[in-house]
Amino acid sequence: MISLFGILHGKIGPYFINTHFVYGSEADAATLLSFIDENKHDKLGMPKKLFAMVKEQYENNSIYNNVINEMVSFIKNHITVDDIDYISGGERRDWFFSYIIAHILNKPHITVFKDLDTVLSDSNFENTTVATPITGKKVLHITDLITVASSYIRAWIPAIQNLGGELVWSLCVVDRLQGGADRLTDLGITSYSLTSVEISLFETAFNKGLIDAEQLDMVREFIKDPDGSMRAFLVAHPEFLENALHSDEKTAGRARLCIDGNLYNL
Repeated sequence: MISLFGILHGKIGPYFINTHFVYGSEADAATLLSFIDENKHDKLGMPKKLFAMVKEQYENNSIYNNVINEMVSFIKNHITVDDIDYISGGERRDWFFSYIIAHILNKPHITVFKDLDTVLSDSNFENTTVATPITGKKVLHITDLITVASSYIRAWIPAIQNLGGELVWSLCVVDRLQGGADRLTDLGITSYSLTSVEISLFETAFNKGLIDAEQLDMVREFIKDPDGSMRAFLVAHPEFLENALHSDEKTAGRARLCIDGNLYNL
């Protein structure tokens, strides 16, 4: 679920959190992502097919089943379910969690695409239509991971506002504790998470021999000062971004975001 070093949204970090692997396994998660990529252009047809896949996984995979049940219990313990009018999830990994939770809670689901298009499904995903105004309705957004809440600011919040709804609550599987929850709080959104990335997690990994002392020190510095520590890393390792530019298309695109935005004032 955790891998070391990478680039996300143009920012670099000493670890990745592959939250979607709790779908059951890396292979299962990759299969679902491939299905989404192949079908997401069929915005009205995809939700029913995707729901059938996650429902089957929920019924047959204990890892995924346990995580979803924990999320549902958390919602019931922290939010008055009757106050929730809609569940929403954004392209793509949010859908691993938001679809099945909407079904369990018997709430209609708003599928939000990166281009801010939205479609509305009933809780059984039998009927999906282009979303129409939901003026004054309250929305719980389910997401896999929160870092700095850039996807919320760029897409998820505006998409719900475009429908006249209010994104009132957010629940993620993992909070990286990089300020995203605080940004949502400043916007009046109550942010929840099942777990957060604390240094104790990496100390356990070190004690088990999964990472070395240098990696643990880097994570410590990153948690204390994300931008300062990563700027120091790039100054010491100028080849990192150059290598990323010549990597796969996704990594190269993220590296270009970092360079073009001069995110570390290099």
